[in-house]
Amino acid sequence: MESWEIVGGARLVGEVRLTGAKNSVLKLMAAALLAPGRTVLTEVPDILDVDIMGQLLTRLGAQVVHDRPARAVAIDVPDQLDHRADYDLVRRMRASISVLGPLLARCGEADIALPGGDNIGSRGLDMHIAGLERMGAQVSVQHGYLQAVARQLRGSTIWLDFPSVGATESLLMAAVTAEGRTVIDNAAREPEIVDIANMMVQMGAQISGIGTSTLTVEGVDVLQPVHHVTVSDRIVAGTWAVAAAITQGEITVINAFAEHLEIALDKLATAGAHVDVHADSFTVSMDTRPKSVDIVTLPYPGFPTDLQPQFIALNAISLGASLVTENLFEARFRFVHELARLGADVQTEGHHALVRGQPGLSGAPVEATDIRAGAGLVLAGLVADGVTTIHEVHHIDRGYAGMVEDLQRLGATIERVRHSD
Repeated sequence: MESWEIVGGARLVGEVRLTGAKNSVLKLMAAALLAPGRTVLTEVPDILDVDIMGQLLTRLGAQVVHDRPARAVAIDVPDQLDHRADYDLVRRMRASISVLGPLLARCGEADIALPGGDNIGSRGLDMHIAGLERMGAQVSVQHGYLQAVARQLRGSTIWLDFPSVGATESLLMAAVTAEGRTVIDNAAREPEIVDIANMMVQMGAQISGIGTSTLTVEGVDVLQPVHHVTVSDRIVAGTWAVAAAITQGEITVINAFAEHLEIALDKLATAGAHVDVHADSFTVSMDTRPKSVDIVTLPYPGFPTDLQPQFIALNAISLGASLVTENLFEARFRFVHELARLGADVQTEGHHALVRGQPGLSGAPVEATDIRAGAGLVLAGLVADGVTTIHEVHHIDRGYAGMVEDLQRLGATIERVRHSD
């Protein structure tokens, strides 16, 4: 067990370099199952979820080597795969559902334990199931497992009720070797969706409409393994951008693409930050107390729900009051009870949070309830008076590689504390 201890008050200054996106690399690892042979992914973040996904792929019959110094993962996929993903691994990470499409495409069947992951609200699998059924699969849930069978998937036109990232990925991976044409309407458009689609095109898939809300897939017989560079992590980039603003510091984020964060960076500019954009980096600086900004989370290209806790932390010490509206995950506001322990004034009702900015926060013990909530608490701790101790930091480690070390290099006073029990 570990906790992080933060002494607030430091102004963060310096550079951080991003690796690939957590929300992309896990799905890329699953997509590697579509092609026998060796697929190599680079710019892989050194996070726990990569290891969990590696264990899952190993259980399915692949050989996975994670070269941390090289930021690479090599996946050797056999001609024959096991089709069962057991609960002991799937419960630890919701992204495990990503193997559903590839296993159904490769094996003609898949048994996937119903997934776990962050407790931030309902994220049902109805759209995954409905889409696969339209492609000819027989799907049922028995004894805690989602069981799907389809000896040959057939192309179909699928309309998603909501632009779900997970459903778009599952159906896209199932469709690339299905018979005929598949059209996915109201598809998610996140950069991570673009990344996985581009990788599968490299593998030999025929996908058009990448980056739009309509994806058209012409099924092919076989795919080839590839070398692929993972898209950089826009959520980590956004977290560092808020860190610069909340500490009235200056941080340059390298290997970052500002076009993936247009609304978030515009909100920081509205709060009073200076944002300088370059080809593959951006710099955020702040020299005054920020002004409160209203936030409404929406699917991409709207404001990302994964940056909502970080902006609530920013608003907690800003001038004025702000309204934050969460449209994607109903339990995402759970963390504000922890933020209140630091002195934040946040009132929630339904999917709205009213944040009244305070002149300062005070350090206290708090608990991270999910990855992004943990990041929000870290940001609040950076500006709280005294010591903030964050427990359950394994959540943060799932999404932020080397965050403590990066914060130390930027000037924060923070350390990991190991506990014997």
